[in-house]
This record gives sequence, C-alpha cells and structure tokens, in this order.
Amino acid sequence: MSEREPALELRKLELRDLNAIERIERASYPTPWSRSMFASELVKPSSISLGAFRPENDDLLGYLIISRYVDAWHVMNVAVDPAHRRRGIARTLLARLFEETAGDGRRGYTLEVRVSNDGAIKLYETLGFRGRGVRRGYYTDNREDALIMWKDPVVLDFAENDVQRASR
Repeated sequence: MSEREPALELRKLELRDLNAIERIERASYPTPWSRSMFASELVKPSSISLGAFRPENDDLLGYLIISRYVDAWHVMNVAVDPAHRRRGIARTLLARLFEETAGDGRRGYTLEVRVSNDGAIKLYETLGFRGRGVRRGYYTDNREDALIMWKDPVVLDFAENDVQRASR
C-alpha cells in the first residue's frame, strides 16, 4: 500500500456533491451509474451515502452508497478517485459504515464485485466479507461474473452497548 491519505472528513453525501461523485464514478467504472441513480440514493431514507472529503478544500476523494434491506445492508457502490487509491479511503468509509450500523444484529452486509477485481476482493476479505456465490454475466459491459460476498452483522460487545444506553 502506498502512503496514507491525510486526515479525512467523513460526512453524508448531499445533492450538491453530485458533480464530484460523477467525476469519480466515470473514472472508476466502465458502466457508471447515472446522475439520477445517485440522486435517488442520496435522498432515499433506507440508504446511507458517505463521502470522504479533504477537510482543507472539501474535495471529494471517495464515496460509499449502501441500501438497507430486510436482512442485509447491500453495498451498492464504492469508489475512490484514481489519484487517491490504495491509501485507505475505501477501508475508512467501510469502517465508518460498520460503526454506524453496528448493533443492528438482524442485518449482515452483502455486495457484488467483479471476479477479476483482486484488489477489491482482498480489501473486502480483510474486512470480514467472504465469497458466497457467483452471479453469472452480471456486468453488462462485458458479461463478467460477479462474486457475491457476505459479512455477518457487526455486533457491539456488551460494554459498548451499556455505555451507549447510559449516554442516551
């Protein structure tokens, strides 16, 4: 891994961030999401949309979009600006997601990743995701298969739960 990114500000993405989101998305994926897809996720109550920003100038460096389903949090989209990859930004975003959703013991986490994306698969595995199946021909640009990955719910230990209850 190369150098670590300096301090990041993590915050909820807003509609005003759409231009920066689109720039990163187009640089990251052969079949990028549309602006309207992002806009609908940003305002959907069952979604969590996080951005990693450079505090000194508010530049968006990476983002994560996740939707809540009955039994899982579905990681829909994760991308980091190509100039800032391999510096822990995606890991930081996912760690924040796990913090925000910890204690929701009913829901695990799932995602699809290209079977050829070794770097992303390794990252997800270090975060506790495991391969659970394959979606054949999932990606429309080249009919590449997707590896379905799953992570069990993040459970807070009892002491953390007690502290949280006491602070309410």
